[in-house]
Amino acid sequence: MSASSKLRRWRLVLGRFANEALSNPLSGMDERMDHALDHVYGRAYKQRGLRFRGEKGRGSLDPSQLSLPAWLGETRRLFPGSVFETIQEHALERFGMTELLSDPQALAALEPNVELLRALVAFKGRASPAMLDAIRQVARRVADELMKRVRTTLARALAGVRQRSRASQHGSSSDFDWRRTIRANLKNWDAERGVLVAEQLKFVARGRRRLPWSIILCVDQSGSMTSSLIYSAVMASILLALPSVTLKLILFDTAVVDLTDKASDPVDVMMSVQLGGGTDIAQALEYCETLVSQPTRTILVLVTDLCEGGPPGRMVAAIRRLAEARVTLLCLAALDDEGKADFDRGMAQKAASAGMRTAALTPDRFAEWIAGIIR
Repeated sequence: MSASSKLRRWRLVLGRFANEALSNPLSGMDERMDHALDHVYGRAYKQRGLRFRGEKGRGSLDPSQLSLPAWLGETRRLFPGSVFETIQEHALERFGMTELLSDPQALAALEPNVELLRALVAFKGRASPAMLDAIRQVARRVADELMKRVRTTLARALAGVRQRSRASQHGSSSDFDWRRTIRANLKNWDAERGVLVAEQLKFVARGRRRLPWSIILCVDQSGSMTSSLIYSAVMASILLALPSVTLKLILFDTAVVDLTDKASDPVDVMMSVQLGGGTDIAQALEYCETLVSQPTRTILVLVTDLCEGGPPGRMVAAIRRLAEARVTLLCLAALDDEGKADFDRGMAQKAASAGMRTAALTPDRFAEWIAGIIR
C-alpha cells in the first residue's frame, strides 16, 4: 500500500479533527464518505468535550448537515452492506441516535438485523403510538429471518435422524434403501432374464424421538439481556410447535409475567417486554416451581446474567429444591449468535453447587443440549 493510500485511510479513520495534522484534504467520493461517517463518529469528539470551528457562535466552512433519511441513503450507497450495518449499530448502540427510530422514513431505511431489533425493543416504550406499528413491521421482518435460520438447526437436533444401522421391511419410497435391497436379494438373480428378483424390500428406519417433556423458559427482561430475550422468544415459538412438548414462557424482573399465551409469536413477546427495573430471580424460580408436574420430564432454562437483586440464599434454595426433585436445570447467561456473556460468576458457582450449571450458548449449541437431554 502506498504512503498516500495509508494517509487517506488514517484520515478517514480519524475524521476531520485530524485534517490539518495529516495535511491530506479529501475530495470526491472520499469527501462524501468522510461526511457520512462524521455524522455518527463526530459525536465521539463532542462526548470528549472537543469543539470544532463554528461552535459557540464562531463562523465555519463545515459542510451542511444531512437529514436522517438523506444520511441513511448516502451511507447505504457509499459503503458495502456489512459496513453499513456496523455504522448503523454504532449509531444506535454507542451514540444513542434513537432519532433513527422515531422517524418513520428513517426507520424504513434501516437494515433489519438483530442489533436493530435490540434497539427497537429497548426504544418501543418511548415510541409514539404512530411509531409502534412501524416498529412492529421491522420486528416482524427480523424475527421471520431468525425463525428461518434457527428452525432448521433445532429441527435437525430435535426431530430425529435417519438411522442406517437399522433396517425395516416397510416404509415409504423416500426411505427405500436400494443398497440393502440388492444385497438381500443377490441370491435371486435370474441370469436367463438378466434381472434381480426383489423378494425382500429394505427401508431405512427413521428414529423418531418422542419428546414427552415440559420445557420452561424463564427469561430475565432486564436491559442487559435484550439479545438473549430476542432469541428466547424465537426459540419458544419453535419449541412450542414440536410434537409432545409443552412449553411455558415466563418473563421476570421484580415481577413475574406468564407469556405462554403469546409464545407462538415472537413479535408479540418482544412487544410485551418491559425492559428495566430490578431483578428478583428467586421469585421467578418459585413461580416456575408451581408449573412443575412431572419433575423428571421437566427442563427449566433460566435465561439471566445472575445479577440477583434480592438475598442470594432464597434463589439458591429454590434451585436446590428443583434439583432435588430431579428437574433438569440450566442457566443461560447468553443465548445469541456469539455465545458470550458477562455474568455474576460468584452466583454461578452457588447455583452450580445447588444443581444448576451456567453456560453461554449459541442457538445450535442450545438445540444440541436439549436433544442430549431428551434422547
